[in-house]
Amino acid sequence: MIRIDKLSKKFDKDYVLNNLSCTINDNCIYGLVGANGSGKSTLLRIIMGIFTYDKGVITVDDELVENNDKLKQKMVFVPDDLFFYPGYNLLDTAKYYNSMYQDFDMEHLKEMAKLLNLSLDKKISTFSKGMKRQCALICAIATNADYMFFDETFDGLDPVIRNTMKKLIIKQMTKKKTTVVMTSHNLRELEDICDNLGLLYKGGILFESDIDTIKTNMYKVQISFKKDFSKEDFPDIDIISFKKQGSVATIIIRDETGKSKKKLENMHPLILDFLNLTLEEVFIYEMEALGYEFNKVL
Repeated sequence: MIRIDKLSKKFDKDYVLNNLSCTINDNCIYGLVGANGSGKSTLLRIIMGIFTYDKGVITVDDELVENNDKLKQKMVFVPDDLFFYPGYNLLDTAKYYNSMYQDFDMEHLKEMAKLLNLSLDKKISTFSKGMKRQCALICAIATNADYMFFDETFDGLDPVIRNTMKKLIIKQMTKKKTTVVMTSHNLRELEDICDNLGLLYKGGILFESDIDTIKTNMYKVQISFKKDFSKEDFPDIDIISFKKQGSVATIIIRDETGKSKKKLENMHPLILDFLNLTLEEVFIYEMEALGYEFNKVL
């Protein structure tokens, strides 16, 4: 388990992370979303022990991350700005990882490379951006580390390869009970793979939730009555957003008990439609409820 408590980190006089707290449970995929410059990469590097921090506490498996070589065997990191040694091919790179991680699985690496049509003996410098990303990801997966950190995980990957990589990551998590933390500035990239999502904004976690819970607790309702009506006619409904055009209102509601639909049916509306929200819509309305504009946060 990763525990972060009141973490702050500044470069020069500017705080990149400011009083950030969150808990990442074992055997889950945690997605960290936020605009470029929001601190996602910095946070991953701090957890890995690459960067120091100014205030707060970070523990992994109840051990402090700073200067902890034992923990480094449990963790692997794929940065946004990839680096490969000049002249190395994929097999050379895999051998390098094998020298650092005692549980590295070379056969699994070769299986994944074959699945992705990645040559083991061609220089990685000749590969495309997407192919380089694939090389880095499968080398990380083959380490069998307990904690995997992927920064801008699917950057440069086409939809087919992105879907294949997601399957490989999920398979690894299921097989080894791995905890995966991945970042993106694109919410849709993470929607179908993550168990939890946190929105990083101005150095802190602005909003965080379990995906299944958040998607089943919020609904878009379209409703109409014979008579005129307003938001005040729904005192027992947890309304996040109310917009009316003509005789039809579009209402975003939070319904944790599942009783709102029955309450609205008992009001005998002319029209009553319950629609599921996309994760992006959920975040948009949650941001509005908190007083933020979604397009300024992501």
